[in-house]
Amino acid sequence: MAERREDQDSDEDCYEVVDLTDYARRHQWWSRVFGQNSGPIAEKYSVTTQIMMGGVTGWCAGYLFQRVGKIAATAVGGGFILLQFANHSGYVQVDWKKVEKDVNKAKKHLKKKANKAAPEISNVIEESTEFVKKNIVLSSGFLGGFLLGLAS
Repeated sequence: MAERREDQDSDEDCYEVVDLTDYARRHQWWSRVFGQNSGPIAEKYSVTTQIMMGGVTGWCAGYLFQRVGKIAATAVGGGFILLQFANHSGYVQVDWKKVEKDVNKAKKHLKKKANKAAPEISNVIEESTEFVKKNIVLSSGFLGGFLLGLAS
């Protein structure tokens, strides 16, 4: 009995280390959602279906982007006006030297982080351009629908 408990204790203490970046590259999200045999959409649907799907989803995205953009712009603008009113009324005092010091510190920090993040960003850009190239019909339909949604 004592030997078996020791084996169980040693099994419970064993952990496998998984590299998440490597795992994510090998297991794309669409494989988990649509199955292992899912490939480019161009292989599954006709050109007209792809254009219609891209156009409808693009229009919806553009319409929502337009509405949310207007709400966000109104909120930011209104907040700015309220802050200016509070500043002129004496409710808010701004220490501009401290603001400038903090902005300069943030710039230095962002420059350091940007140099380290460049390889990951280029990988994401390469993967997205490959996806667009594989699904050019759907992508062009989405772009057209998105622009129509923004215009409406």
